[in-house]
Amino acid sequence: MSKTLSLRLSVLATAALLAGCSLVPKYERPAAPVPTAFPTVSGATAPAAAEGQASAPVPWEQFFTDARLQRLVRLALENNRDLRVAVLNLEQARAQFQIRRADQFPTVNAAANASRGNSQITGDIVNNFQVGLAVSAWELDFFGRIASLKEQALAQYLASDEGRKATELSLVASVANGWLTLLADEELLDISRRTLATREESIKLAKLRFDNGVASELDYRQAQSLTEAARATYAQQIRQRSQDENALALLLGQPLPDDLRAGLKGAKLADAATMASLPAGLPSDLLVRRPDLRQAEQQLIGANANIGAARAAFFPRIALTTQAGTVSNELSGLFKSGSWGFSIAPSLTLPIFDAGRNQANLEVAQASRGIAVAQYEKAIQTAFREVSDALAGEATLGEQARAQQAQIEAEQARLRLSELRYSNGVASYLDLLDAQRSLFTAEQSAVQVRLAQLQNQVALYKALGGGWSEASLGKQETTNR
Repeated sequence: MSKTLSLRLSVLATAALLAGCSLVPKYERPAAPVPTAFPTVSGATAPAAAEGQASAPVPWEQFFTDARLQRLVRLALENNRDLRVAVLNLEQARAQFQIRRADQFPTVNAAANASRGNSQITGDIVNNFQVGLAVSAWELDFFGRIASLKEQALAQYLASDEGRKATELSLVASVANGWLTLLADEELLDISRRTLATREESIKLAKLRFDNGVASELDYRQAQSLTEAARATYAQQIRQRSQDENALALLLGQPLPDDLRAGLKGAKLADAATMASLPAGLPSDLLVRRPDLRQAEQQLIGANANIGAARAAFFPRIALTTQAGTVSNELSGLFKSGSWGFSIAPSLTLPIFDAGRNQANLEVAQASRGIAVAQYEKAIQTAFREVSDALAGEATLGEQARAQQAQIEAEQARLRLSELRYSNGVASYLDLLDAQRSLFTAEQSAVQVRLAQLQNQVALYKALGGGWSEASLGKQETTNR
C-alpha cells in the first residue's frame, strides 16, 4: 500500500472519529407545575406516598376481573381500528428512525461507467471503461447535524410507542365504561318495564273505579298521565340501550357477541365483578406511569434535538465522494493486472449568505421547544386534575350511593303506606301516584349513581396510568441507537 493511500485513509479515519460533535442543548426535565399532593374533598392534602413506594401499573387483566369484560377487551385490542392506526404510526416512526440512523454511515454502491470521445490532446477516439465501488457525498458529521436528526427521530419513535400505549389504555377504559353502561341500561329497562306494568294495572283499577262512580275523573286522568310517562321513558331507554350497544360495537371493531348479548337480559350493575383498588401516587409518579406524559416528554426531547440540528447548519458541511475499482481503455482489460485505481474527492460547503434562513430555522426550532415545554406542562396539569377528580368521586360517590339506597327503602315504605291509606279511604289517589312516581325516580337515580361510582373507578385506573400488556400487541421491537 502506497504512502499516499495510507495518508488518505488516515485522514478519513480521523474525520470519522472527529464526527459526532453535538450542539444539542442539555436536556433538563421541566419542573411539574402542580402541587406535591392531591387535594381531598375537604380541602386538606392527601398524605404523600413514601419515596419509591408508589403503586406500580396494574395490568388490565388484574384490574378488570369480570370474565365477560375481559373477553370484550381482548376483542377490542384485536380489532379496534384506532389502535391499528397507533401501531402503524409506531412502525412508520421506527422506519423513519432507521432512515436517519443510516444517514450516519456511507452508502456504498456498485458503479460501472463507459465513455467514448475525442482526446483533447491527440484528437483520437478514446474509450474509457470503469468498474468498482463508489461512495457518493457522504457527509462527515463534525457538528452533529445528522446525529441530532437521528436523536429527534428516535424521540419521535419512542413518543409513538407511548402514544400506542396511551391509545390502548384509553381503549380498555372505554370498553369497560361501555360494558358498565350496557349493564345500567338493562337495569333501567327492567325498572321501567316493571313500573309500566304496575301503572297499567293501576290505570285499569282507576278506570274501573271511575266507571263505578267510586273515584273522580281526575284520579283516572292522573293515573293515565303517569302510565304514558312511564311508557315514554321505557321507549327512550330502549333507544338509548341500542345506541350504547352500537357505541360498544364500534370500540370492539365488530358486533357484540350473541352469547354476551343474550346474557345481558335481566343483568344488573350489582352483577359486575369488583374492580381492584388502586392507591394514588404523586404527580412525580405520574411522570413515570402515564403513557401520555411520557409521550409528551419524548416530543419535548425531540424538539430539543432539533435545536442541535438547526445550530449545526451555521457550520461548514463536509462531504466525501470516493470511488475505487478498475479502469481500462478496453473492455477486455478491465480486470488485468495494473488496471486498479481510486479517487477521493472531499468537498466543503460554508454558509456565507442565506438571507437569514438558518437563523430563522434556529428560531423555529427554539419556538417549537417552547411549545413542547408548554404542552408537556399542560399534560401534567391535566393528569393532576383527572386524578384529583377521580379521587373526589371516590370519596363522595360511595356515600351518595348509600344515601340513595336508603331513599329507595324509605320510598318503598311510603308506597306501602300510601296504598294502605288509599285502600282505607284515608288518603287521596294523588298521594298514591306521587309515591309511585317518587319510587320510580329514586330507583333510576340509584342506578345512575352506581354507574357513576363504577365508571369513576375506571377513570381513576386510567388517570393513574393503569397498565397494559405488551403481549396484546406482540413484542415491542428493540431499537439500537
